Amino acid sequence: MKVERASSLKTLPRSALELADWDWEEIEAHYLDLHGQTLDAGTVAEWLTAWSRLRELVQEALDRLYVDKTLDTADEARAARYNTYLEQIFTPSEEREQRLKEMLLESGLEPEGFAIPLRNLRTQAQLFREPNLSLLEQEKKLGSEYDKIIGSQTVEWKGETITLPRLFRELEQPDRSTREKAWRLAMGRYQADRSAINDVWVRLHRLRNEIAANADQPDYRAYRWQQLLRLEYTPDDCMEFHAAIDSVVVPAAARILEKRREVLQLEALRPWDLQVDKFGREPLEPFSTVEELIRKTSNIFHAVDPAIGGYFDKMDSEGLLNLDNTEGKAPGGYAEFFLAIRRPFIFMNAVGTAGDVETLLHEGGHAFHVFECAHLPYVQQLTIPFEFAEVASMSMELLSAPYLTAANGGFYTEAEAARARIKHLEAIVLFWPYMAVVDAFQHWVYLNPQSSVDPDACDAQWALLWDRFMNGADWSGLEQEKMTGWHRKLHLYHHPFYYVDYGLAQLGAVQIWKNAMDNQARAVKQYRRALALGGTVSLTELYQQAGAVLAFDAGTLGEAVSLIESTLEHLEAS
Repeated sequence: MKVERASSLKTLPRSALELADWDWEEIEAHYLDLHGQTLDAGTVAEWLTAWSRLRELVQEALDRLYVDKTLDTADEARAARYNTYLEQIFTPSEEREQRLKEMLLESGLEPEGFAIPLRNLRTQAQLFREPNLSLLEQEKKLGSEYDKIIGSQTVEWKGETITLPRLFRELEQPDRSTREKAWRLAMGRYQADRSAINDVWVRLHRLRNEIAANADQPDYRAYRWQQLLRLEYTPDDCMEFHAAIDSVVVPAAARILEKRREVLQLEALRPWDLQVDKFGREPLEPFSTVEELIRKTSNIFHAVDPAIGGYFDKMDSEGLLNLDNTEGKAPGGYAEFFLAIRRPFIFMNAVGTAGDVETLLHEGGHAFHVFECAHLPYVQQLTIPFEFAEVASMSMELLSAPYLTAANGGFYTEAEAARARIKHLEAIVLFWPYMAVVDAFQHWVYLNPQSSVDPDACDAQWALLWDRFMNGADWSGLEQEKMTGWHRKLHLYHHPFYYVDYGLAQLGAVQIWKNAMDNQARAVKQYRRALALGGTVSLTELYQQAGAVLAFDAGTLGEAVSLIESTLEHLEAS
């Protein structure tokens, strides 16, 4: 029954999942009540508190239902519940959110700590178009279709049905024929879904261009730039970053891979030669159970900072970690921010590798960001730029590096820790060129919509960019696998243009790591101070507060690469 008067409003629930069971009319009544109130200097704090609480519950309910469906993509009931909430609650709430944004902006009020949130709200309000609400809803559903395709991918390996993440462990095996067999089996499984993924892509592509047109934007890139609140740098800055990577990082990556080829005594490196230990040692096996992964990671975080370790222990005790790999689970890993309870949740697919340790350290950084800024009173102050959110996670990987050993309660002997660190630092250098491929691909896609709606044209462009940035491995005879690499990058389907963020953040994280080499305690203090600011200051200032600079140039990038290469030389010598 629709509630007509504020006096009859039902009290908001304590739990977001309880709100997920409400009818839209019950939730809408709270929005209407807020819209009908008088907004002035005397009432704005109370009004913002009420709006914030309502938004937190509505958003957290969606996020919890999203987590639930990613835990089992084969469960139709979970997907249906998510879609129902998305359609009947979240999408209508976006229109009501727009009215409240306009109400605050028209008031001319600027509460304390609200300069940047107001800037963000102004951008969001200008971009809003009611016809796009249903299209944005469809976009989320298409992302779920992609997840379902990837989450259902299994293969038969040694008489057992296993997921692809488990199969990829075989790429670390010393026996080259085993690695090649596993790699080709995985790629064959991806190729089997080529048509299905292409179908999702075509529908997503058309949808996104329609969204941009509705918002009176010249192209989807321009739309997405505002949607991501990229207000302090431009697409041209990204082009500069690509060029810097080409000139500074690509040669360094080639040096790393050439050394690998020489040590492995191969005529040419093939894609299945990139993960194996180049000295022929067995893969690192840092843990055998998720419980062990949690316990040892906790020890590392406590060594970095007692408060940070306490945050992680709280997540464990409150059931906010889901780390094991299971059939049907969505791919990848992520940290979710449950806004209403001011808590993070970590999702990943651990199978016992060194990469899993790095993933948990990374997602832990995101989680600690949540804890550090949880004191901010309004949800609008928690819109953290992605470019800095990733600084939080990537810095934590590097700040944790000194404590990976068993002597600190971690996973490795001294030699194994050096080996893990070498692989991690090499991966940073190798990542920047790959990031440039993904980012440059997206710029091409959305500036050339008539061409890029054709998956074959996307294949060709991806291959062209791959050949520009990814030197060192021989893909001859594997053209189909190379050109369809964009099928295997989930950000293209879920988070368009969210990838340069990783590259910029990695550069910021290396700067913070350099500071830690001089004074670890001071660097951690600066890091935590910046995280605590949430979204209350500019992106540029967030970097500065953390002890870094937001940079796109070859000079700053070159300094980072030099530091990594000198550290690699030291670790290899030891």
